[in-house]
Amino acid sequence: MGAHAEHSGARDVREAAHAAQVRELIAAGALNDPAWRAAFAAVPRHLFVPYFYTGRGAGNERLWADDPDPERRARWLRGVYRDAPLATRLRDGELVSSSSQPSLMAKMLQALDVRDGDNVLEIGSGTGYNAALLCHRLGDEQVTTMDLDEEITESARSHLALLGYRPTVVTGDGARGCPSRAPFDRILVTCTMPLIPYAWLGQCRPGARILAPLSTGLIALTVRDAELAEGHFLHTPAYFVPLRGATAAPPDSFGLPPGLPYEMVENERFQFMLLLTAGALHPREALDLWRREDRPARERFGVTVSAEGQWSWLDDPQGPYVWPLGQESRPQS
Repeated sequence: MGAHAEHSGARDVREAAHAAQVRELIAAGALNDPAWRAAFAAVPRHLFVPYFYTGRGAGNERLWADDPDPERRARWLRGVYRDAPLATRLRDGELVSSSSQPSLMAKMLQALDVRDGDNVLEIGSGTGYNAALLCHRLGDEQVTTMDLDEEITESARSHLALLGYRPTVVTGDGARGCPSRAPFDRILVTCTMPLIPYAWLGQCRPGARILAPLSTGLIALTVRDAELAEGHFLHTPAYFVPLRGATAAPPDSFGLPPGLPYEMVENERFQFMLLLTAGALHPREALDLWRREDRPARERFGVTVSAEGQWSWLDDPQGPYVWPLGQESRPQS
């Protein structure tokens, strides 16, 4: 009787924490769509994050659901239902997988603009939480989630099964897409990358939408056909674990020179522009452009992906401000 009461009490506490988080997301304006509100209300995050790490390297601490210490269990639950990303898998002290910030997940899912019947590919399975939300909204048969790491996909599959969700879970290089499940109406990416894999365009239906983290931003591309996709960045900043695989991000070789104004060093939107144009503009050239164009917001920038290459641009893909993406050296003047 006592053990049953304790189990029932723990369940009640977790359900209350879950309900409180959904209310907070709604109050913060992160969940405006009723269909996604219902999905977040139906899918508890704690089942997908049975443990997480509070730090990095030798200083990390693992909090988990079944810790015998009640205070540590309470810290785990508070962490799970805090609006923050959680480190869920470390390798040699490096973060390789995480559970994304719930408010950012909500914004991305709403920006994906799915319709009933859409076939969705998720790149980066993580804990399986995002895939579960997609399954609730669209149905298992419409959702494919993939990751390069078999440990991650197996864990995601197990978490999904706890709630009865059975999407297609694929272990493979997300940069190559998933031809066997194509064509897709939407591709949602939960890992950052330096370029948009060109292979994805040929696996999309005309008019498909690709939403992906790029240069600390979220690019929303509309696929015209197998050879062209284009779109603007959303206003939302985004920081994700890098994609591993054929289009993996190179080590960050980008640095700021001394003497830049403090507000530019600390301005997150300027940092975004600086990263987006790295290799094409020197930092001081970027600063001049930033000032000349009245400190442009993220939404003024966009990306074009074509058979000829990939470009970022300000305001207009036809110019005058267009820069090649992924360029390792500056063009000769």
